Amino acid sequence: MESDMTAALIRPVAIKLDEVTKARVKRLAEARHRTSHWLMREAITQYVDREEKREAFRQDTLRAWDEYRSTGLHVRADEADAWLAELEQGKDIEPPPCHK
Repeated sequence: MESDMTAALIRPVAIKLDEVTKARVKRLAEARHRTSHWLMREAITQYVDREEKREAFRQDTLRAWDEYRSTGLHVRADEADAWLAELEQGKDIEPPPCHK
């Protein structure tokens, strides 16, 4: 039943491709034993997933910058590097304390 519901929500969308790109998609789809349609859907899904993660990271960075500007709290690079080196060695240690 869920697949019927999903199918009902899918709407066709047309995109325009130049002949070279269209041929490339077709060749790759044939090599993967998939349809061009499947390949394009997969490409769009992967792109959107990646860009959503990139945007979330960007928003986190902006929030962190705003927090630093309002509080002044920070960790020096040498402290962060030492902490990360410990984590890399498998040690589960607390991050260094923040400074003003």
